[in-house]
Amino acid sequence: MPASLFVVHGSHPCATVERALHLKGVDHQVVELPPAAHAPVQKLLFGRRTVPGLRLADGERLTGSRAILRRLDELHPTPALLPADAGARRRVLEAEAWGDDVLQPIPRRVLWYALDQVPTAIPTFQEHSKLPLPAAVRPLLTPAIVAVERRMNRATDAGVRADLRDLPRHLDRIESWLRDGTLGGSVENAADLQIAASLRLLMTMEDLAGPLGARPAGALANRVFPAWDGHVPAGAFPEEWLSALRG
Repeated sequence: MPASLFVVHGSHPCATVERALHLKGVDHQVVELPPAAHAPVQKLLFGRRTVPGLRLADGERLTGSRAILRRLDELHPTPALLPADAGARRRVLEAEAWGDDVLQPIPRRVLWYALDQVPTAIPTFQEHSKLPLPAAVRPLLTPAIVAVERRMNRATDAGVRADLRDLPRHLDRIESWLRDGTLGGSVENAADLQIAASLRLLMTMEDLAGPLGARPAGALANRVFPAWDGHVPAGAFPEEWLSALRG
């Protein structure tokens, strides 16, 4: 019996774990849960409302991308997601933790704000979903889903504006890790997977795709995750919110 990965389609931490499973060649099936409605299911199955959740073939249950990646390294050591060298390992763990704690919430807030402004973009994020919303019900359900997700993720106007203002500083930090080899090596590590997934989701928004794609951080995202569902056309954000990113 294969492992079961419980996801919301398009979730960046879910993509991080799925990429790790593929890298390690772990036989698994993906169980897709509907956006917003996933929380009670995850709470029931894993004791936490968030995805991803992984149920291993022996029944062991894990939640959270970092915890799952650690356990995968224990059970399937090759290819390793952490370097053997103690110093390099410490730097990768530091970058991974920052990617999880600091960077990961940003694309979630920014995207739900953007989809609230351009709800016609929502179906593009479901292109390869196993649970696409029927066309007849999209006009009824999508505003409710967006409203719930904005509230759950605290995607306020002021918060999203601050996220976009601070994004260049975050990119500078990522690129310092690229320069010193913490990120971007020939073998993808845990921090690559964690950080690249967040960047790649940000790049589904046309207002951000150009500035990010022109930077080494964007190149990392495209290398690790060359394909990603979703496209929000330009104009989702006020121009003044993008001034720091466009330099």
